[in-house]
Amino acid sequence: MSKIVQQATDQLRTLIIEAVGRAVAAGKLPAEPIPDFTIEVPADRAHGDWAANAAMVSARAFRMAPRKIAEAIGENLSLDGSYFEKFEIAGPGFLNFFLGRTFYSEVLRDVRRLGDSYGRSDFGGGKKVMVEFVSANPTGPMHMGNARGGALGDCLAAVLDAAGYDVWREFYVNDAGNQIEKFGVSLEARYLQIFKGEDAVPFPEDGYHGDDIRERAQEFADENGDRYVDADPAERRKALVGYALPRNIARMKADLEKYRIQYDRWFLESDLHKDGEVRAVVDLLREKGMTYEQDGATWYRATQFGAEKDEVLIRQNGNPTYFAADIAYHRNKFNRGFDRCIDVWGADHHGHVARMKGAMNAIGLDGSKLDVVLMQLVNLMKDGQPVRMSKRTGKAIQLADLLDEVSVDAARFLFNMREATSAMDFDLDLAVKQDSQNPVYYVQYAHARICSILKALAAEGITPRECTDEELALLTAPEEIELIRHISAYTGEIIGAAKDYDPARITRYVITLANLFHKFYNACRVKGAEPSLAAARLELCTASATVIRNVLSMFKINAPTSM
Repeated sequence: MSKIVQQATDQLRTLIIEAVGRAVAAGKLPAEPIPDFTIEVPADRAHGDWAANAAMVSARAFRMAPRKIAEAIGENLSLDGSYFEKFEIAGPGFLNFFLGRTFYSEVLRDVRRLGDSYGRSDFGGGKKVMVEFVSANPTGPMHMGNARGGALGDCLAAVLDAAGYDVWREFYVNDAGNQIEKFGVSLEARYLQIFKGEDAVPFPEDGYHGDDIRERAQEFADENGDRYVDADPAERRKALVGYALPRNIARMKADLEKYRIQYDRWFLESDLHKDGEVRAVVDLLREKGMTYEQDGATWYRATQFGAEKDEVLIRQNGNPTYFAADIAYHRNKFNRGFDRCIDVWGADHHGHVARMKGAMNAIGLDGSKLDVVLMQLVNLMKDGQPVRMSKRTGKAIQLADLLDEVSVDAARFLFNMREATSAMDFDLDLAVKQDSQNPVYYVQYAHARICSILKALAAEGITPRECTDEELALLTAPEEIELIRHISAYTGEIIGAAKDYDPARITRYVITLANLFHKFYNACRVKGAEPSLAAARLELCTASATVIRNVLSMFKINAPTSM
């Protein structure tokens, strides 16, 4: 919550507790401690700006009907000098409170005072949090799921940062294990086919069939000729992977940088193997009696920690599994001092969540400190129909293709409009629209509109200034009050989004803010209004622009000053 909202909440709690104390002293309530109660915004603001359930939760302790308790509190409640102007008792005993003018004035002053920092809080207390997201397989290009995961992960990290956490962004590169072996075999087949013909060299059925494999093999052949055709197969595959993998990773980095995503670290799985961390975690599980040998493989007793089946750690051929490396990686994360690790995974990893949390417990860490955000699929739509192939290339749509079609602003905003657990349709037609139907355009237009108002008034010598209490008290129209109330909720919304790992909540918040601003501007004239009222409305315009800009900049989306 903003400083003012927090102050008002604390103040209301104190007023209620003091009223209970006076009621006890007057013999209206028994001398029992009041249970903890909540203060919240009611669904229907006609019932008050804030509501408290103090009377409801005290019924058992006081052995009285909630309504009687509420009446006793009400008789002893004084709102003098507070942010509240009146209260009502509703239904069986709810206490409903209505904010006074001072609150609304102080909210605008809070925005003016904090500026770009408005919305930030110390809720997270500086705790270290890692958000690992995208972590796409480097054996091929990134796809639509990575586009959504990138926006969600990066915006979640931004929300956590604004809520006062010390945030670290990480990409885990699976550059070891089975998929890299398969990558090498696939490249090898395509390379040999260039010189021997496709009929002479069968392509492995479980290989990577994408055109990107052909392209990398051709690039390698252009650079090296046929010198590896008769080479030792292991040497040939090593050379091919050594050539193609860094280029694939570099392309991923370039695509994600274009998408405005920068990581604190690209963590290589191969480093875990080089540093002996994978073997070490297997040895640790063995020491704890959590493994057994069967059919020449080493198994982990995953079922003892909530998983549906036991898991192989070391295959018959002596190679560690991906799961063993994943345990080692998460152990490495916590050993780096992170208080909480958050993974953004595709919904197809659902079964992996319990396994990984259980494995953390098995190696002596706290699995409850690992949180997984499961992200549902995204469908790309055009003309109301699913799109799976790029018109430009005739191939499956990649992140790079998408960013050729739509702006980064639109992609980041639209992918962050639904919570991760909801499947979503990304409408290409909507993303490129330059009108109010496009949500990102609608929000950006609200910011540009305010900037245009300020510019036009500045040309007439009217500029925003700090208003007096009397001037701000002139903001009484319903559209003005509703807009200020929404602005006041911004910090609380960020904290809520951080708690729920739901950055889409802030996207929805700013759409509503833009809508409320447009309503206010259409109903309340700034230019031509009486000077004191015009100054107060100009202050409200400036505050609205500040909050819109703070949201957009937090999500790395442009806040244009003209459109």
